[in-house]
Amino acid sequence: MFKYMLKKVVLMLPVLLGMTVIVFLILHLSPGDPVDLIVGPNVSPEIYQAVRAKYGLDQPLVVQYFKFLGQIVQGDLGTSILQARPVAEIIWDHLFVTLEIGFWSLILSLLIAVPAGVIAAVNRNKFPDYMAMTGALLGMCMPPFWLGLLLLYFFAFHLQWFPISGYGTWQHLVLPVFAIGITDAALTARMVRSSMLEVIRQDYIRTARSKGLAERVVIYQHALKNALIPIITILGLKVGWILGGSVVIEIVFSIPGLGRMMIDSIISRDYPVVQGAMLMLTTTVILASILADVLYAVVDPRIKY
Repeated sequence: MFKYMLKKVVLMLPVLLGMTVIVFLILHLSPGDPVDLIVGPNVSPEIYQAVRAKYGLDQPLVVQYFKFLGQIVQGDLGTSILQARPVAEIIWDHLFVTLEIGFWSLILSLLIAVPAGVIAAVNRNKFPDYMAMTGALLGMCMPPFWLGLLLLYFFAFHLQWFPISGYGTWQHLVLPVFAIGITDAALTARMVRSSMLEVIRQDYIRTARSKGLAERVVIYQHALKNALIPIITILGLKVGWILGGSVVIEIVFSIPGLGRMMIDSIISRDYPVVQGAMLMLTTTVILASILADVLYAVVDPRIKY
């Protein structure tokens, strides 16, 4: 298992390297210059060039990229151009907010998707199955930001049950978490149903029933446990989807998370902050995928061999 994880970590490095190249080129080749926001429109050319030289923006792109890469190898994400603060410090101030929203969204998604998928599989082609899959289809058709706007209008603006924007209390988390969790639960519920349908047709499930075991024991202790592997695969990939959804939701609800910080940094052309945030998000997604591989062996010990 250790060798397997080490291999995964080594394979992660080319992915991170490719991501840094893509993000670096997109930012630096796009129109706009962060120096314009620093010095203003009426500054002399000498001061303008001096500020560009201060932040190394006057150097060729290849030199700037390898300088950025060298900082990453040393554990330094650089310094914000506009805020003059370490990028790692800025990201840390906003990262917990995004991770908190993503964590509770994932929990809500599982609490909805697993029971719905199991009920749909056990009652295949019956009313509970139709209801669960209809709800899943509707959830898949609703983007998180659109559902977030609906929740914002009805529960925050119209009913005034929750605050419209901001962050700080559990009330601020309810609507964003529901907007992401419900839409994520839709696809997960369909995957749970599909996986359960394959498992409950197996011979060992019929054997368990023939022994007189209660249906609840057969479904939740035998069938569901063996149906978890494809579900874990989806969950490993869903971490990236949930974090991406958190980025959009943070804009809708004006939450000071990593997504809101990235949008503000992109608009202001604060290259180091955007590059550092993308590196952090990519690393988080890859580590979640590796964790899903490790959980395979926890769920099914045969995979170790």
